[in-house]
Amino acid sequence: MKLRITPLNFASAFLLIMAIYIWINGAAITGMTFTHLSGAISLIFFLFAFVVSFIDIMFRNFFPEIKKLWLIELSFITLVAIIFLLVR
Repeated sequence: MKLRITPLNFASAFLLIMAIYIWINGAAITGMTFTHLSGAISLIFFLFAFVVSFIDIMFRNFFPEIKKLWLIELSFITLVAIIFLLVR
């Protein structure tokens, strides 16, 4: 199996790093102290990382060419960011 680096790999790595950081240091990065919720927030980030890596595997099966894969995954990340900003 060839190792292919994709944008969703970077996203899942970022989510894993955030989950570990919140688990160790707590959720004080939000500006308020959520000492009792840091475990739950870190588990949510672990779940997000798992979902993103699963979506990455699905996209790899549907788009075998690396150029199309990058284009589709960057479009997916942009769509998710736009939906997040609209809901917010």
